[in-house]
Amino acid sequence: MDQGWFSKPVAVSVGITGTIRHISNAQQAVELLTGQWRDAGSLQHGAALRACRRAMSGDVTTEAARDAFVGAAREAHVLVE
Repeated sequence: MDQGWFSKPVAVSVGITGTIRHISNAQQAVELLTGQWRDAGSLQHGAALRACRRAMSGDVTTEAARDAFVGAAREAHVLVE
């Protein structure tokens, strides 16, 4: 499986302290989405998880996965812009 590298990392705030993480690929996004996500179970979360997994298998572009991840991060109020 491919890691699905993004063209540009996505900065998100995670954990209780709001540590900034730079998510560079779909694999990192999947790990974050399945591990410690604020709005787990939302429609945006599910769409991002599916898109990132599909990007890792080559079924969708990494940019589509990145866009879905950004949308989920924005919805969860963890996107650092």
